Amino acid sequence: MPNDDTHDIAPKAAPLRWLWKFNHGLDIVKGLSLFTVLSSLVVGYFQYLNAYQEKVSSQAKEDMNSAAATFTEISHAFSKMQGLQQTLYTDFVRAVGEKSDTSDKALANRNTQAISERYEKARNELRENIDLLTRKAEIYIDWASNTYRDPAEKRNVNDDPLSRRVLRDYAFDCSDKFNFPAFGNVHAPDDDTPPKEVADDRYCAMAEKRGVDETTKPKDAFIRICAGPHDRAAKRIYWYSAKHHVLTMHYCFEAAHNKLAAARQWAAGSVGDAAKESEILQGEKEINAELDDLAGRINAFSSLALYQLEQIRVKYRPAGLWCNVPFVWNISSLNCFPIRTASLTH
Repeated sequence: MPNDDTHDIAPKAAPLRWLWKFNHGLDIVKGLSLFTVLSSLVVGYFQYLNAYQEKVSSQAKEDMNSAAATFTEISHAFSKMQGLQQTLYTDFVRAVGEKSDTSDKALANRNTQAISERYEKARNELRENIDLLTRKAEIYIDWASNTYRDPAEKRNVNDDPLSRRVLRDYAFDCSDKFNFPAFGNVHAPDDDTPPKEVADDRYCAMAEKRGVDETTKPKDAFIRICAGPHDRAAKRIYWYSAKHHVLTMHYCFEAAHNKLAAARQWAAGSVGDAAKESEILQGEKEINAELDDLAGRINAFSSLALYQLEQIRVKYRPAGLWCNVPFVWNISSLNCFPIRTASLTH
């Protein structure tokens, strides 16, 4: 007869083996599910980073192209006017000095009359576009190159009060070397006891004005202009602002333009003013220095614009491996410079 104990064990062991296999299979499924979830998260994260970097690269290209185009447009407009202005005055002085200003056959006379129309046209075009060029310099060069500028940050619409009207009302002196562009020195030693900051509304009453020299840090590369010692607060001109360069360049070109009225009348074939022509000749040294300063201002603007273009490259430079690790990218020493996105709030 068959052993009853054997028959009793087999039916009891079968469910246990089935349950063990089920649990083992469930563990495998759980393990695979966790691995799948983690893999999906990692893949999704890097897909997001890739899409983000593509957007950043596209924005970088757009900002760089806009800044370069703005720099070219502004430089061309001012360089053209400066060249024509310099040539017109030089030929006028030569023609008058050689007593050939009434001769239509004199080379200097013919050259000056030839560029007179071009000069007046260039000047009118610049006057028509100066406000637009100023805003372009601010948007496409100043804002685009500011690594830490957050467009969503709260700020007043007119935080920068400098304008052509301010320069006129404050009688900006273009010939004063104190008012010439300067960018400070990145290697200037740190002063343990920096001078106490003077408020703008008290600055104009000071006997000694502060300029920019080799001991000035770039962050302090600005000057303050005054309309008078007591009646108005000082206005600031920042030399690391392309907008401020455009405003001061145009103001100084207009100042030189007004001083050359007699030369412009002669070049255009209008009735001349002998007294004013004589005045221009007597001030030849000062006028030449002023025209040279105008060329220097254009060069200073060009130097700043090229510097700001490099800052755009820094702003959008490719991030390193550590910059893609959550929480690590916030370490300031890594210089990850993330492009921030935010909702605009007021």
